[in-house]
Amino acid sequence: MVAKKSTGIEIGIYTLADIGPNPLTGKTITAKERVKEIIQAAKLADEAGLDVFGVGEHHRLDYASSSPAVILAAIAQVTKQIRLTSTTSVLSTLDPVRLFEDFATLDLLSDGRAEILAGRGAFIESFPLFGYSTNDYDDLFEEHMELLLQLTQNESVTWSGKFRSSLRNAEIAPRPVQEKLPIWIGVGGTPESAVRAGRFGVGMALAILGGNPRRFKPLVDLYRQAGIEAGHAPETFKVGVTGHSYLAKTTQKAKDEFYPYYSNYWEYVNRQRGMGTRMSRTDFEQMASPDTALFVGSPQQVIEKILKQYELFGHQRFLAQLDIGGQPFENVAKGIELLATEIAPIVKRETGK
Repeated sequence: MVAKKSTGIEIGIYTLADIGPNPLTGKTITAKERVKEIIQAAKLADEAGLDVFGVGEHHRLDYASSSPAVILAAIAQVTKQIRLTSTTSVLSTLDPVRLFEDFATLDLLSDGRAEILAGRGAFIESFPLFGYSTNDYDDLFEEHMELLLQLTQNESVTWSGKFRSSLRNAEIAPRPVQEKLPIWIGVGGTPESAVRAGRFGVGMALAILGGNPRRFKPLVDLYRQAGIEAGHAPETFKVGVTGHSYLAKTTQKAKDEFYPYYSNYWEYVNRQRGMGTRMSRTDFEQMASPDTALFVGSPQQVIEKILKQYELFGHQRFLAQLDIGGQPFENVAKGIELLATEIAPIVKRETGK
């Protein structure tokens, strides 16, 4: 069954391509299998009528995607409608010209469906890998963002900065199908990042991974205020919400099924960060309660959470991360179907009023 296209907010899914052991079987799939599953998930999402599919960037052996543009290019060939974005591109350590050219090429391959979501990333392994210093964490992002926006606007660019060789009437090719490649900034929770997104006049994607979503309301206000002060037109302000999700027919079933995978996910993510904490079932129940930002439950429960956040933020996009913790693909496929057929139509109707 296909979700009907309508007005209202865009709804989609994204993956960071983590490779973790299945906690119920102990088996870990290969990077090759993981990438194939991601392409299959995108195909299902497109056929079901979802609006957006995102792929993240990590430079570690326990993730399968260090090059979102390449995976999205493969996805472009098996999909027709769905928009294709990075979630996120680690802009601090990427060359903005290479990033723009890769996504402009993706735009040609996908008939104008490419977007870039740029962020600073949760891990720092890309800094030594590409010869950058974490001491320049903020300055690199700022400079690379300024250049990236110039590249979206001009076919030839003259530019100079601190971290990269200067450009003099450099031809930036190819040009995308879209008049301008859409650019978003991913924001994890700092006021500075929200202000930066507003000042640059790009979309802001909030990563809300738990807790009460109300605490993000000041960031949305700061973002819009900074955008107005920088002279950007109000229609340029786009807010996206991204979050961990698991869907089942009932909320109890969703929680029972998801807990082993979610606890497993945080165990290996915390281990990657040098922490040894394990999530108890009590902690999980608290995280999944009705007032929080964890989108785990029945379609009705998740609809209520999305609409509650829409009242807070008035956002334009919601992206669910469905495939974490070593889940088998059939769980993810089931989540895509429920999101597309039972959640998206109601959310779009209510937010399109």
